[in-house]
Parts: sequence; structure tokens; C-alpha cells
Amino acid sequence: MLGFIHPYIVASYVVMIPLVGSIPMMLFYTKIEKFGMLTTMSVLIAIFMFIAGMGYLGAPLIIAAGVLADLIAKSGKYKNFKKIALSYGVFCLWICANYFPVIVTADSYRKDLLDGGYSAEYCDNLFRAINEKTIAVLLILCFVFGIIGAFVGKTVVKKHFEKAGIV
Repeated sequence: MLGFIHPYIVASYVVMIPLVGSIPMMLFYTKIEKFGMLTTMSVLIAIFMFIAGMGYLGAPLIIAAGVLADLIAKSGKYKNFKKIALSYGVFCLWICANYFPVIVTADSYRKDLLDGGYSAEYCDNLFRAINEKTIAVLLILCFVFGIIGAFVGKTVVKKHFEKAGIV
């Protein structure tokens, strides 16, 4: 919803979502004991993204990120924090699936935005922030902030949820 304010906020999702989402995800990781939980979550995210109007283009990336994150976490028996942090960094790559329509179907996506009431200035700024030249940087930022988020989430979970006896 913040993307309505300014298109550069859309590009900053790769920083905001991994950090904010890290707290519930680290709590979720404490409950995972077998393969498939992250994969299932990624399928649910892909379905939600489709229903929310992002199309099907990002679904393969979303699901692949979930499966790979599940495999990484499994390799650490879902208890090794280094593997969990790496897993969460990979899992966060689903966020970049939001950008696929901007890159893959740029012309029709721009037309849809303009028809939907967005200004030409908004569209210009969005396509300046997210394009085939910036997507690699956005993917890297997403992964890095996912790892940073894992440490933030672990700290908050340990401080608040362990004290409360939830974990």
C-alpha cells in the first residue's frame, strides 16, 4: 500500500519487507521441524500475489525461492542459525517477483497504470527505479537485507517471545 505514495517506495520493498517480516518469520522458523513449510508458504504467497493482481509471472520465482529456502534450512536441520539466516535471505527473493510485470510486460503494465489513474510522472519514476538495469541490484539488496533481517528477527524473538514462553 505504501507504493501508492511514491514509486521509489515500491523499489524499497527489498529493504523494508525483509526487515519487518523477519520477526514473524524467525518465530515461524522456530516451529519448523520438517521439509515443506517454507515451500507451502511460498505457494500461498504466489497465490495471494496472483489474486492481488500481480499476475502469474512472478510465481516461478516465488515458489523456487521457497523450495530453495526450505532445502537450505533443512540442511541445517532447521536449527542451525547460519543456515536459517541464509534460508531467510533466499526466501525474501520472492519480493522481487513484484517487479516482474514492470520489467517483462513494461508497455502493457505502464498502460494499465495510466488507465488506473496513476500519473505519467509516477510511471516514469517507477520505471526509472525498477528496470532491467536495476533488478540485479534489487535482488542483491533483498538477499542481503533478508540476512540482516534474520539477525534482527532472532534478537526480537529471543528478547520478547522466549521471555513470554512462546518459543
